[in-house]
Amino acid sequence: MRPHRLTLTAFGPFRGTQHVDFDALCAEGLFLLHGATGAGKTSLLDAVCFALYGGVPGSRQQPGGTLRSDHAAPDTLTEVVLDVTVAGRRLEITRRPEQWRPKKTGTGTTRERAHAALREYAGSGEWRPLSRSHQEIGAEIGHLLGMSRDQFCQVALLPQGDFARFLRAGAEERAKLLGRLFHTGRFAVIEDELTGMRKETQARVRHADEELLALAQRMRQAAGPGHGLDAFAGAPKAPDGGSAAGRRRGRDGVPDQRTAGQGPDDDTGTPQLWSAVLIGAALARADAREWLECATLAARAAEERHTAAVGRLEESRELARRQQRHAAAVRRLEQLRASEPERKREGERLARARAADAVTPLLSSRATATAEDTAARAAEREHRAGLPTDQARADAVRLDELAGAARQELGGLEAARHAERRIRAIDIEVAELEEESQRAEEALREAQEWLDDWETTRQAHQRRVERALDAATRAEHLAGQLEPAGRRLSAARRRDVLQGEVQAAEEALLEARERATSAYERWLGLKDTRLRGIATELARKLRPGEPCAVCGSAEHPAPAWPDQGEPGQSAESAENTALADHRRAERAREDASQRLRTVEEQLAAVRAECGDDSVSAAADEMERLTAHHRAAHAEAADAHAARECLERAEGEHQRRTARQHAAEQRAAARTSRREALSHERAALAEQLGRTGADTGDIAERAAALEHHAELLCAAAQAARAARASAERLAEAERRLAEAAERAGFDGGEDAADAVLDEPTRRHTQQRLETWQAAEQAVTAELADEQLTEAGASDPADPEAEQSRVTAATADLREASATEDAALHRRTELERLSARATAQVSRHATLRAAHERITALSQLATGTSTENERRMRLETYVLTARLEQVAAAASVRLARMSAGRYTLVHSARRTHGRGRSGLGLHVVDAWTGKERDTATLSGGETFFASLALALGLADVVTEEAGGTPLDTLFIDEGFGSLDQETLEEVLDVLDSLREQDRSVGIVSHVAELRSRVPAQLQVHKTREGSSVRRRTAPSGG
Repeated sequence: MRPHRLTLTAFGPFRGTQHVDFDALCAEGLFLLHGATGAGKTSLLDAVCFALYGGVPGSRQQPGGTLRSDHAAPDTLTEVVLDVTVAGRRLEITRRPEQWRPKKTGTGTTRERAHAALREYAGSGEWRPLSRSHQEIGAEIGHLLGMSRDQFCQVALLPQGDFARFLRAGAEERAKLLGRLFHTGRFAVIEDELTGMRKETQARVRHADEELLALAQRMRQAAGPGHGLDAFAGAPKAPDGGSAAGRRRGRDGVPDQRTAGQGPDDDTGTPQLWSAVLIGAALARADAREWLECATLAARAAEERHTAAVGRLEESRELARRQQRHAAAVRRLEQLRASEPERKREGERLARARAADAVTPLLSSRATATAEDTAARAAEREHRAGLPTDQARADAVRLDELAGAARQELGGLEAARHAERRIRAIDIEVAELEEESQRAEEALREAQEWLDDWETTRQAHQRRVERALDAATRAEHLAGQLEPAGRRLSAARRRDVLQGEVQAAEEALLEARERATSAYERWLGLKDTRLRGIATELARKLRPGEPCAVCGSAEHPAPAWPDQGEPGQSAESAENTALADHRRAERAREDASQRLRTVEEQLAAVRAECGDDSVSAAADEMERLTAHHRAAHAEAADAHAARECLERAEGEHQRRTARQHAAEQRAAARTSRREALSHERAALAEQLGRTGADTGDIAERAAALEHHAELLCAAAQAARAARASAERLAEAERRLAEAAERAGFDGGEDAADAVLDEPTRRHTQQRLETWQAAEQAVTAELADEQLTEAGASDPADPEAEQSRVTAATADLREASATEDAALHRRTELERLSARATAQVSRHATLRAAHERITALSQLATGTSTENERRMRLETYVLTARLEQVAAAASVRLARMSAGRYTLVHSARRTHGRGRSGLGLHVVDAWTGKERDTATLSGGETFFASLALALGLADVVTEEAGGTPLDTLFIDEGFGSLDQETLEEVLDVLDSLREQDRSVGIVSHVAELRSRVPAQLQVHKTREGSSVRRRTAPSGG
């Protein structure tokens, strides 16, 4: 974590806006924040902590407290802006606490809610917004720093009066901080995974116990209680006899399913349980086989009795059916004899109908002649009704003579009728000529009006053609502007896409960095394991009194433990594989970095073309130009149509002119025709005048004569037709009488009564045939010997035989059910026994796996008796890291204390039942004793805490995957040091610049102002404090 700039407004004692350039201060590696007491030195550190975490160090985070400056103007909002690089990412964090401000309208104040914003530097002076959520920003900063606010104040910002927290922290608190700094949560995951595996195998063992007990219970149920055999009476008792475990067994000596499988200490899953279940199963199977044999014999006997009863029932039913058939045949024969008279009547009726078949055609002829005669007489009466009385009584010859006289008189009036029809035709033609003249005059008027407006129409068409040509010119000009606008719009869209790709490339680069860090850490871990294995191998070769092959010493006070593993090809191969993975991850990181640079270059090129205009603005401009171009193009497209309209109008002008001349010529011809028709009509009228009758009398007289002649002709024809039909009817009556007499009938009417229609004849014939067939069938059935014998036998009783069959069926069903139950019992017991045998075999394997996983889980979680220090796996890893931290801190602590003090890791428990592994002690070289850090004096505690913080930063920075701590802040504490110790401490801090790290000191000790050149002075006044940077001459 390296801060660059801090801007705070109305914060703490600062009234206005103050700027702190950390880049300039950190350039020297060591810088001083000094000022009078209460000026606001600590408030600057509070501002850094507030920007990162939204709060100040715990001792100054008071409930209900405010960060707002009392000196600030009411309309000035309290705000802190921190520009900082964390985990390789440069971020800008802006925070404003909740505060009161004047209302924008009206009087009074209103509550301004807390505000937070996070941006990331995207290159080229641009910042990319990330979030405005307090929760998201807090989570992101916590993830990147790897520390909470309290942990940050323990190792990176040593607050005033609270700098010794990490030095004197307890094991649990220290474990939380180190775990987040070194990302050891994966070891806790392993512990949880082992615990989960232990619970899972334990559940499997319990489930197997329950399944075995369930099988035992099902075998007891299958054996049944009613056969005098307790399936599990021979099961062995529990080893403790009357113990609680024994009392938990069922009444048959088998443990109850509800209490079995409660843990590794109960007696389920033991060989005694398995033997009890298997022995009980064997006894139950033997009893089931015996019962099945007895039930099978009983079922065979019941089946034989049932078969005999069914046979007797069938014989009784057959005899009953024959007796019923014989009785039914006797009844049908009696019924047929009773219907004999009716059969004779129907036979005679059918014979008369067959005799009448020879007369049937003549009957049809008479009926036809009768109908024709009736129709002819009616027609004659109808036609005579329209004639005068004297003419209506005349015969056909007289009627023909009268009709001839009427036609002769009608011929004399034909010439006058022709002249009359011609006059009417002339009048119609003259009227049509008048109408045609009126229409022609209207058309001539319309044509003249159109020709009068021709010049105006022609000019309008010419103006339309000119407008289309102007629009074509505008469309061509706009088309030239569309292409650059389209390129700008495409570039703007490409710019937005590339911005997303830049973000994706940055995320990919961050992910690649994390993978590279993880691979590097894995490689270091495998390398450390292999080196420990080499140490173990060398330790095996050590002999007391013989020199060591490495250091040459004949004393070997602490050889490596043999259980740390031995080097081998597998360890070396795993290390090489991890190194290859690390190199591949590094190459992937370089590729991601190159991809980010490429996308950024493409983005810069696109921005050069489209500038900073938004896509919406470019799209609006493109849409405006497109709309104008489309409108101009549409108007220009009308040029061809406008020319065609002009040409059509000119053609129409020529056609209308020609039609006008033709209409004038047709008008002259109509005038001549009208005069000729007038002369012809006058001549015809003169001819009719000479006849002495007017037009109306001639027409009515001719029509009346023509109608009367038609009536006379029709009446004469109807009279002749009536006389002919009467003659045909008389002939048909004579022929019918002769044919009826030959067929044996008394006359035609008698023959007509004997005729039957075809459906009635078929029905009568079918009735006679049915009677005959029924009589034959009954006679044949009564001739059957079996039916005759059945009729002479005693009545059958099937119901009695059915009762006997029912009783036999019930006996057979009961015997079969007993046999099925016995077979099912034997089959079920054999199946359950096989499952119990297989379950016992699987149970042994599950219990062995559970015991193995349980031992491993308890060892990893520190609850095993074999883990003497009760140290968890994650604590074991953190112990190694704390040893490294103590070693790194001791280098500087020894220098600060003139070689007197060093820090060592302590594995002793903090209390009786606590866990060990994360303790810190100080070794006093003057006494050679190891003691608790709480025994140090105030000044000693200060520089010991400082050395520990620097050592922790060294180890975290060196570890791949750790969070680098590039900047450290120390608030006060230097006043407790003597001059010599102060010089040593400052020399140590000054040496950090070689590691590109910085330390900020907050103090009012005067000696520091001459010792530290880079300074930030905080000056206080009645109007509030202010800061300024100054460079003092070095005193060293």
